[in-house]
Amino acid sequence: MTDTTISEIFSYPVKGLSGAKHEEIALTAGACLPFDRAWAIEAGSRKFDPANPSYLPKANFLMLMRDEKLAALDTVFEEESQVLTVYRDGKQVARGCLADKLGRQLLEQFFAAYAKDSLRGGAPKIVSAEGHSFSDVPMKWVSLINLASVKDLERVARKPVHPIRFRGNIYLEGLEPWEEFNWLDRTLAVGGAPVLEVSERITRCAAINVDPDTGARDMSLPRTLDVGFGHEDCGVYARVIADGKIAVGDQVTVLD
Repeated sequence: MTDTTISEIFSYPVKGLSGAKHEEIALTAGACLPFDRAWAIEAGSRKFDPANPSYLPKANFLMLMRDEKLAALDTVFEEESQVLTVYRDGKQVARGCLADKLGRQLLEQFFAAYAKDSLRGGAPKIVSAEGHSFSDVPMKWVSLINLASVKDLERVARKPVHPIRFRGNIYLEGLEPWEEFNWLDRTLAVGGAPVLEVSERITRCAAINVDPDTGARDMSLPRTLDVGFGHEDCGVYARVIADGKIAVGDQVTVLD
């Protein structure tokens, strides 16, 4: 692997909503990226206990696999204030501080109307817990997407595939297509420091069928992956093994 670099870095403060783009970000051993899926919107289930947080399947929350209209919203998250602003068609439609009860209520009121068909008889509730991430997997991992693999998927799909469909944390350029699948159980150095250990491939669900710009369910990408490549995987999960910082443009190297 030569000249592999970080192209983009994203976190997703609220599960199912748009990502926050970073030029650089801090890593903490054993943790997700800061604020990544730190909040989720319960879809009426009321199963999450902030006093005893544990992994719950994504069906308990508003999420793109079922609620594709979430992709039509743009959000801006301010880390210092923890204020989330929601836009639709370029116009602000909701704003509130996620760390404040009143702020959450203002946002919940918007989602009660916007996502009413997905709430299964209960009002939406924004939930969180210290150190908890509402990832699709129980482990606190980060996700890596090889842009060359996405390009190869475009070849099979015969139409453009926006990399943001995969909601990755770290997007990589300079690799051969699907080379990331050779990294399982290997350590990655970023900017010269060993900080990641690749854990497993990411098997994809119907969420990647949703256009991240329009919210339209316009592709069948898990099937395209299966037919074209014999699997439904795109990207890999990695565990953070050391504290440090990573930045766009940093070189990524396999150490062992």
